[in-house]
Amino acid sequence: MFEYEIVADGLRFPEGPVAMADGSVVLVEIAAGRITSVRPDGTRETVAEPGGGPNGLAIGPDGKLYCCNNGGFNWHDAGAYLAPHGQADDYSGGRIERIDLATGAVETLYRDGDFGCVLRGPNDIVFDDAGGFWFTDHGKNRPRERDITGIFYAKADGSHLAEVIFPSENPNGVGLSPDGKRLYAAETYTCRLMAFNVVAPGQVDGTAGPGGPGIPLYRPAGYKFFDSLGVEDGGNVAVATIGECGITVISPAGELVEFVPTDDIFTTNICWGGADMMDAYITLSGTGRLAKMRWKRPGLKLQYNG
Repeated sequence: MFEYEIVADGLRFPEGPVAMADGSVVLVEIAAGRITSVRPDGTRETVAEPGGGPNGLAIGPDGKLYCCNNGGFNWHDAGAYLAPHGQADDYSGGRIERIDLATGAVETLYRDGDFGCVLRGPNDIVFDDAGGFWFTDHGKNRPRERDITGIFYAKADGSHLAEVIFPSENPNGVGLSPDGKRLYAAETYTCRLMAFNVVAPGQVDGTAGPGGPGIPLYRPAGYKFFDSLGVEDGGNVAVATIGECGITVISPAGELVEFVPTDDIFTTNICWGGADMMDAYITLSGTGRLAKMRWKRPGLKLQYNG
C-alpha cells in the first residue's frame, strides 16, 4: 500500500524534483514550460519560465539551478491523466540551461551543435565531486522515426561538452554511486538499468561491459518502462517505473530489493530530503501531484545541494 501525503496537486506533469535545505521542493512542470518551488505547506511560486520542455534539475557548484530542457512534447489529455506524446509541433531544440534561483534569469549553457554534439532531448542530470555533470539525452519520437542518442558530460562553466557514451537506448534517469565510481542510467523502452565504471571525471571504462562500456544490471519482467532514478545513501538505485506504477529498488549487485507501489501510471521521479534524508518526494506526473512519504532508508545527499 502506498502510504503518502500529497504536498501539491494541479501541477502540469511535474518531474525533476530537488529537495532544498529550507524544506521546499523545486521541480519542473514540463507541460507548462516552467520551474516551480513547492513549499512544505503546499503553496507554490514560479521560479523561472524557460519554455520548451524543462525536465531534469540539479544544483550546481555555483548554487544555480541546471536544467535539462528537452525542447518540448506534444500532449495527450486523457481526462484522468496527462501524457507526453512525441515531439512538440513547436519544438524549440534540446539544450542545457542555467537558472538563477534568486532572479529567475535563464541562460543557455549548451545547445545543439556546441562542441560538435547533437542534443535532441536532454532529460536528467547529476553532478560529480569534480564540479562537472553527467546528463542523458532521451531523444525525440516522430512519426516512423526515433532519435538515437547518448550520455554526455559537461563542465558547469560552459567550457566543455562531450558525448561520452553512444549509442544508448533511450537513456532517461541518471545517477552516481555514493563513491562516484559508478554511473547509472535507466533506459526507458528496454526497461534496463545500466552501469558504467567511471575512471576519471567525464570518462568511463570502454571495455567494462559485454561489447562496450555498459554493464546490464537489472531488467524486470512484464510490460513496463523505466524513467528517472535516485540513489540511496547505501548504494541502492531507486528507479521510477511507468506502467507498473511505483519505484523499483535495485541493489548495486543487480538484485531486486523491493518494489514500492504508487497510484499513478506516470510515476517518474524520486528525490530525498529532510534532516535524516528519509523524506522521499515522488512525482506522480500523469495526475499532476507531488507526493511525500517516509522511506525505509536514507537517500544520498547530492553534490552542492545544501
